[in-house]
Amino acid sequence: MTEQPKNFGFGEDETMLRDAVRKFFADNCTPDKIHAQVAHDPDIHRPIECIWDKNLWQQVVELGWTAVCVPETAGGVGMPLVAAVAIAEEVGKVAFPSPLISTYCATAVLTACGTDAANKALGDIATGTPTTLAITNERGSWNTTDTDISITKNKLSGTAWFVQDAMKCDRFVVSATAEEGIGLYLVNATAAGLTIVPDGIIDLTRDQAHLKFDGVEAIELASPDKGDAALTAAMPTILTLISADMVGAGEWLLQTTVEYAKTRVQFDRPLGFFQAVKHPLVNVMLDIDRAKSLVYNAACSIDCGEDAAEMNARMAKSQASDMGVFASSRAVQFHGGIGFTWECYVHIFFKRQMHNQVLFGDGKYQRTLLADMVIGKAA
Repeated sequence: MTEQPKNFGFGEDETMLRDAVRKFFADNCTPDKIHAQVAHDPDIHRPIECIWDKNLWQQVVELGWTAVCVPETAGGVGMPLVAAVAIAEEVGKVAFPSPLISTYCATAVLTACGTDAANKALGDIATGTPTTLAITNERGSWNTTDTDISITKNKLSGTAWFVQDAMKCDRFVVSATAEEGIGLYLVNATAAGLTIVPDGIIDLTRDQAHLKFDGVEAIELASPDKGDAALTAAMPTILTLISADMVGAGEWLLQTTVEYAKTRVQFDRPLGFFQAVKHPLVNVMLDIDRAKSLVYNAACSIDCGEDAAEMNARMAKSQASDMGVFASSRAVQFHGGIGFTWECYVHIFFKRQMHNQVLFGDGKYQRTLLADMVIGKAA
């Protein structure tokens, strides 16, 4: 473990990367473009769709974003987690429809595996192979001992649930149980015996599915006695990345609502003149600042190998989850009669926040675990 550097280790290289990402999104992912892309059909009975711009994804790959946190030994750039967090924040700020966050989460798990097979998979991610995690059971549990998939003679059987960006990804990192414990395995999306069943979700910028495995051939990434350790080691990074996405979406909701409050006139006054509007918006700003500070502190603690990394990550996810709900509700309310309409862009970010809120546990869940970590489990 090393002492945390100043500014969470966010140096010149990270700043240049963030600014480049911000400019790319300003040129290619304006709110009107995203709304036209993912919200073209308001019919609640519409077929489940996976909407994303593959050409834009290819540009992202060429810019090296997927390689940011892949170790140099595996063909990546090897930047610290704070760099990926900065990208994740910008992704959330524009609600970018892509498998980038899911791929970052898979990168964390693969890095924790530390095997030759995992390093090869990391090299493929660096060159643009979108990859996601399939580690959740039907009850919504992702704990290392919970999986509905078993492995026998290197073949997987069972179902993985709540798989993020499943229809965008080419590979899945799957947890499966064997006699020795939980192992991790790599499966191609085109593998024989694998069925991808899309789920209907509220988030228009992402897709979700459950995966049915029927004797699917798999590549071992971590042996059954080491898979749970790899998942445990990667979980702080996963929580931090999702929290960063929420911070970015919260910033967009706040900025957009403030601009609306400045221009919308009511009773011959701008809406923002009234205390019932401006005071809650200040509270939203404070909530976002708290979440952002916790997110970068968590990322830095992971980069430095601190023992408190998991605690810091759970604090970040707790605050980000609560902030996401509050920022979203205030944005809808203060946009008045248009705030809940399909034509208003707010609902895209609102739905993304609600989806992120429950991914790997909401605020209440995180605080329960934090209490166990700080004061011990109840007898």
